[in-house]
Amino acid sequence: MSAIGFIGLGAMGYPMAANLINNGHNLAVYNRTTDVAERFVSDHPSARLATSPRDACEGADAGILIVGNDDSVRAVALGSDGALAGLREGTILIDHTTASATIADELEQAAALVGVGSLDAPVSGGEAGAQNGVLTIMCGGDEATYEKAAPIIDAYAKTRTLIGPTGSGQRTKMVNQLAIAGLIQGLSEALNFGVASGLDMDKVIDTISDGAAGSWQMTNRAKTMVDDSFDFGFAIEWMIKDLGIALTEAGRLNTPTPIGSQVADFYQELADAGEHRSDTSALIKRLRS
Repeated sequence: MSAIGFIGLGAMGYPMAANLINNGHNLAVYNRTTDVAERFVSDHPSARLATSPRDACEGADAGILIVGNDDSVRAVALGSDGALAGLREGTILIDHTTASATIADELEQAAALVGVGSLDAPVSGGEAGAQNGVLTIMCGGDEATYEKAAPIIDAYAKTRTLIGPTGSGQRTKMVNQLAIAGLIQGLSEALNFGVASGLDMDKVIDTISDGAAGSWQMTNRAKTMVDDSFDFGFAIEWMIKDLGIALTEAGRLNTPTPIGSQVADFYQELADAGEHRSDTSALIKRLRS
């Protein structure tokens, strides 16, 4: 079992950290909102409350980050109080934040200067996946760092894959989010059409879910979309952030993303109307009269 400095106890990080403890790892935790970290230690008395990212990672075999964005990663990883200042040579830093490939490169370079391995490893599977320990982890980095990270990641993941060198994990997450955005828009249009047609949508969904139109979104969200239930899952404000990262990278690569760009605008429209915390499947609400 490993000693781990865990930084970021949000909707995803909190249950991921809990799964690490449940699998026998020793944790020191840090969160910028201190009362959240205090609650975690109250819930899991074996964890140590750290005063900074550096403090969390001192003496650790690995540091884990899951925070908001590129700037958040820089704030907790770099500098005199950052995670890398606490990690010793030969240890690893795993960044589960959904962020840019640029910050993945920055972390890798900064980590290499102090002899620490770095892995960009964004996650997919939502809050329920984190709670149940069945996340999908897409990794970028070198093989040696990935192999060191594997026993740790297995505490909260069902699937993990080393995609390629540094930045590959983040770019794979961009692929994932662009695919989901287009899929939810298509599903929204189809379900809205079905309702307008007066069909029994339970029967429709059950019938087509096992065919070519089937998907995770259809299986897990179609009926709740029809029922106008959007108080769970991955929030619109997070998808706006993720699509922004993907579209920026697509622009750099001069890769057309007409559907992704349009759906990003749709999500912003919903956020502006107060739906920023609704599940991403709330996209269907735009189509209802």
